[in-house]
Amino acid sequence: MNNKVLLDNLRCIPDFPKKGINFRDVTTLYKNGYCMQIMLDELYELYKDKGITKIVGIESRGFVMASALAGRLGCGVVLARKPGKLPATVIKESFSKEYGVDTIEMHLDSIEPDDVVLIHDDLLATGGTAKAAYKLVQHFNPKKVYMNFIIEITDEGLHGRDLFDGIELTTLLTI
Repeated sequence: MNNKVLLDNLRCIPDFPKKGINFRDVTTLYKNGYCMQIMLDELYELYKDKGITKIVGIESRGFVMASALAGRLGCGVVLARKPGKLPATVIKESFSKEYGVDTIEMHLDSIEPDDVVLIHDDLLATGGTAKAAYKLVQHFNPKKVYMNFIIEITDEGLHGRDLFDGIELTTLLTI
């Protein structure tokens, strides 16, 4: 889609969180009401007819648009969080990312087999975080799974999309 307004408002921070990483800072899109409306409208158009019943937002920037879109679609939100943040029984998945190893968790009662799930995060780069979230969602054996990211980075030889062959995956911006 690569909306010019979104691209013009996206901040890039070189060498963060470590040297060699060009961090795409989606918070500059979140703080701009017009950008928020553009993103929400585009996401709604993509998913309004898919029968989504749950949106999994990945900690923490994925929570923002997952919640906004869930409100527009009238569906539930499930949080994929860092360890120790969820109070009930959880399942967990560890993964590697550009600059280390991490783990995410979801409540064991988050998703039902008849759910249609959209996994959402702000960024797709190597795909490690998203793959871990996908594995957690697959644990519940939902009816259908979609994936969406605000930004997909491909300009640095990153191929996170390749991890999701056969899954409908959309992005709002490709860099």
